[in-house]
Amino acid sequence: MVNQLVFESSQCIFKAIPNTLSVQLCHTLSGEEKLIIERREKLRMAESLLKSTPFFTYWRKPEMKYALIVQGGYSGHQPRVIAHILAGVLREQNFEVEIADSLDVFLDEEKLRRTDLIVPIWTAGSLTPEQLKNFTSVVQAGTGIAGVHGMGDAFRCEIEYQGMVGGQFLRHPGDTGVTYRVHITEPYNPLVMGIGDFVVTTEQWYMMFEPSVQVLANTYFEQIDPPLVWRPVGMPVAWIKKYGHGRVYFNALGHSPDILLIPQVLTMVQRGMIWAAR
Repeated sequence: MVNQLVFESSQCIFKAIPNTLSVQLCHTLSGEEKLIIERREKLRMAESLLKSTPFFTYWRKPEMKYALIVQGGYSGHQPRVIAHILAGVLREQNFEVEIADSLDVFLDEEKLRRTDLIVPIWTAGSLTPEQLKNFTSVVQAGTGIAGVHGMGDAFRCEIEYQGMVGGQFLRHPGDTGVTYRVHITEPYNPLVMGIGDFVVTTEQWYMMFEPSVQVLANTYFEQIDPPLVWRPVGMPVAWIKKYGHGRVYFNALGHSPDILLIPQVLTMVQRGMIWAAR
């Protein structure tokens, strides 16, 4: 029997017969199959980008850590899918990962104190006073927190949470149809080194943010959108900060899985999570 090599593309699957010029189309892919292959391709590109940087060994395989991903809230952000993508990234980096589907996990202060990294994949919602106290106190004590998108639009009535994260979403003029450049503001910072500026088409977030955050990447609002965006202005996309002894990483990108899987975005988030957990 002749050995066959199988090649995937985002449109179809081919078989190539070695030592010949014969290529056979196996079948046209369904929409779901195309999505799976596109995600694989983006993950491979992200890994290649990460390996190309001088700090590749620095970001690989820390000692075993424990990460708690808390997913839920607004379903339009597909929190369960985002949670499983980030869980896979963390497991590749030697993390033991638990995914919690309820905010009640914040009632278990002992569990939180044993956690190296909390990743809230949650939009909107509210915390009870006890949940908020436990969450913020363990981060103050040294537990890291890192996340994307909805992390900056969660628990809108909890000022202490917003202070811990470093900002709060206000508006996204143009919704998901805005094409804009993400500018790397600290190109020699290991968290973004080797990535470079890139262009995305997704929500462009206009936010309130703490002036002391260390901005890693920003974008520019060229068009005004009264009453909030009353003049062209630069706006952070990704930042880091400290909250007591805890490290905080936030990235406003990640409205949907396809945006998170953009190689530059996924690499930024991977590095940010590892940094926050140190």
